[in-house]
Amino acid sequence: MNLESEIQYFTELAYIDKARLLNLFLHELAEAARAAYGPTADQVHDALHLRFANELVHRLTRLIEQLLAQDDTRPTDDVVLRMLLAPRIDKVAEQWVYGAYGRAIRGFESYDTTVLMNS
Repeated sequence: MNLESEIQYFTELAYIDKARLLNLFLHELAEAARAAYGPTADQVHDALHLRFANELVHRLTRLIEQLLAQDDTRPTDDVVLRMLLAPRIDKVAEQWVYGAYGRAIRGFESYDTTVLMNS
């Protein structure tokens, strides 16, 4: 994965499409995070990575809200993509993020251009 080309691609998207892509990413990350626990509440066997996923959800849901509001005080696109896609020491976390991002991109590209009604 080429970080600079991913930043460029993300930067060129409309606000609504950035929000859609990040939402798809979060959906895929949540799917990966299911590996961290078993069928009952007391069966969390990878709390560290479950917490990692939760922290990303916390940050990105706020960013999605800022994108939808077109809030100029939000983090810049390059900061967001570097936070997500820069290499990590923790290779399990890196695998979760890269896998979720790859699946999100593939799912996102299957849609046509976003058209907003009444805009």
